[in-house]
Amino acid sequence: MQYPSSSHQSAPASAGALSRRTMLGGAAALAGATATAAATAGPATAAAPVAADAAAPGASGRGGRTVVFRDVRPFGAAKARDLVVVDGRVSDRPAPHGAKVVDGGGRIALPSLVDAHIHPDKTTWGGSWVSRRPASAIADYVAQDVELFRGQRRPVVERAYGLMSHAVSRGTRGMRAHADVAPAYGLAGVEGVAEARERLRHALDVQIVAFPQHGVIRTPGTAALLEKAAREGLIDMIGGIDPIGFDNALDDQLDVVFGIADRHGVGVDIHLHDRGEKGMKAMRGIVDRTRALSLAGKVTVSHVFCLPGLTDRELGSIAADLGDQDIALTTVALSDSLVLPIARLREHGVRVGLGSDGVRDSWSPFGNADMMHRAHILGWVTDVRLDDELRDCYDVAAHGGADVMGLAHADFTAGAPADFVLVRGECLPQVVVDMPRRDMVVHGGVVVARDGEFLA
Repeated sequence: MQYPSSSHQSAPASAGALSRRTMLGGAAALAGATATAAATAGPATAAAPVAADAAAPGASGRGGRTVVFRDVRPFGAAKARDLVVVDGRVSDRPAPHGAKVVDGGGRIALPSLVDAHIHPDKTTWGGSWVSRRPASAIADYVAQDVELFRGQRRPVVERAYGLMSHAVSRGTRGMRAHADVAPAYGLAGVEGVAEARERLRHALDVQIVAFPQHGVIRTPGTAALLEKAAREGLIDMIGGIDPIGFDNALDDQLDVVFGIADRHGVGVDIHLHDRGEKGMKAMRGIVDRTRALSLAGKVTVSHVFCLPGLTDRELGSIAADLGDQDIALTTVALSDSLVLPIARLREHGVRVGLGSDGVRDSWSPFGNADMMHRAHILGWVTDVRLDDELRDCYDVAAHGGADVMGLAHADFTAGAPADFVLVRGECLPQVVVDMPRRDMVVHGGVVVARDGEFLA
């Protein structure tokens, strides 16, 4: 299931109301709070003109020539320099005479970001306003999902493409997209996101997860659809959801999910919201199956709300197991009590990424698919204030997500992918706080967005 892409503020919900935030304990009717409007950037600084595109967007693959991005400041360096890109990758050699030149105007160059957990199939982004009704149980939200899906005039591909291209304009280079699979939809969500991925292949790296929002075991027919999606090569990963708290079938669900992954050579990405012993029991089951099927490096657990409440000793024990089996984790930084202890997990080599989760769907009117904003939220909910801490927030949103997806770091070293954003600012910590306009977004050496607008 998804939870709202929230800002750092919250307003009290009506008594007994249920939101993604309040469903976190695995119960069906917890009281809670809904998210409020997304944080906005500070006053914009006047920007110098940006030169024409380095290469025409829309061409398949990465840039196939040399481009020089002149007068840029990687990571906010005090002194600007030229960034040479050859065949979509950063080069440490001088540019040949006559190479295409793009003027960076002294802007900061930062690695593009990776959204490690998003649900683009369910969004209403770009469409008419949707009024949401009260809900008191998970089943209510699932029913409203189906109603919204059936009432949409725009197909999944149009809605997903709109949101995904918007994410690119905000500096996203890659995303792991969860698409609902259930008898109510068939494979429409997966197919729509796959079509959007194809249209955006020049600008965005996308992995697709077949996500059983309605349950793997509790909803007959879902397992067969998951199998079909994997068999037909439509997806990169098989999803799961709270094997105990929602499906009430720990072994049966994990056997189905891991069995499909093993048979078809795909990965696993399981939503785990259960806290306490329910969550830890599911985690142990996931670790055991990853080990037994030799799926190390191919398994991710999303949200993982059972970890933040552990003692340091308990956390160290499970983190060691996760590191040993190279099981990745993702967080959406909902609150200080739910965000993963990223630094502690990384001590054990655990890959941790950051994601947007749901964006303006039937569950919540909030969300914006802007991963710089999500890095800002991560800093807010963890109450950081030091420059290094703010840089770490950006690092999770950029390199952490890349690690989860298996993408090379866009770190401006020789051979690194030329995936970066150019912004006006003083330094990286200030950028995380102010979230300036993305003046230019470059993917594989090709300018794919300018002045906050995607170049179709």
